[in-house]
Amino acid sequence: MIVGTLKLTFRLYAISSLKEKRGIVKKIVERTKNRFNASVAETGLNDFIDKAEIGAAVAGNDAAFLNSKLDRIVGFIDDMCLAEIIDVEMEVINL
Repeated sequence: MIVGTLKLTFRLYAISSLKEKRGIVKKIVERTKNRFNASVAETGLNDFIDKAEIGAAVAGNDAAFLNSKLDRIVGFIDDMCLAEIIDVEMEVINL
């Protein structure tokens, strides 16, 4: 079994409350889950208004396919233009 993991850090602009931030993060998480059938969740930076962190995981039996899927997830989130991606950490693990 092979597992692909992804951690994205975002910068959010023109946000004045944590409630607004949660709305943007929720949109990103739900749209990504629905489009890619991946496990996606907010994983950190919960108390910062101007930053967010989202993690995603996919499992399969082909490392190249999982790497491609993670790349497509990053592109999809970037194309939403809801937040600026400032850091991407991606790893494919053989178990």
